[in-house]
Amino acid sequence: MNTLAARLLEALPQTQCTRCGYPDCAGYADAIAAGEAGIDQCPPGGAEGVTRLSELTGKPVRPIDPKFGVEGPRAMAVIDESWCIGCTLCLDACPTDAILGIHKRMHTVIEAHCTGCELCIPVCPVDCISLEVATPGRSGWQAWSQAQANHARSRYEAHGRRRRMPESSVVKAPEGSPDTTAPADRKRAIVEAALARARAASAAKTGIK
Repeated sequence: MNTLAARLLEALPQTQCTRCGYPDCAGYADAIAAGEAGIDQCPPGGAEGVTRLSELTGKPVRPIDPKFGVEGPRAMAVIDESWCIGCTLCLDACPTDAILGIHKRMHTVIEAHCTGCELCIPVCPVDCISLEVATPGRSGWQAWSQAQANHARSRYEAHGRRRRMPESSVVKAPEGSPDTTAPADRKRAIVEAALARARAASAAKTGIK
């Protein structure tokens, strides 16, 4: 990352929401520095965020491009634990590891780590995750502090390091272990089984056989 890109990255809110069209805040900063992206593509940063990027690039201030979203209050992900089936798909989707849970057990959101990125919403197979407004009346950098951005960035970088861990560093089950299913197949089986349990529980509540 060149010097300009690094400075641009520091000016971004680090929500890692991908709404800018890039896989993370670093990707967006690189694209701005290379002249491949505008400074108006970060709704979480809002108007103040555009001003910050304008000061670094010399580009004129402009409103957030609506095709990337609109500035608004910071949201917080909330899991309806009564419907959570423990599929763990949201754990993989969360860029800051703000969701705590294990297979087949309910999950919960750690408020201090959630950036409101919304990436957990579309992956939930039972739609048990919703968003609540965390900063009513405040949006953009008025709803987010530099300390929170720094915290989110450090969590995202730690998340990335874990995902890049070499396979040799992962503790494997001993040979002959009954769980020899491939990870993708195992996750699919867990989701299907959990959905079946959820449907059965719903049918029992409504008296449907």
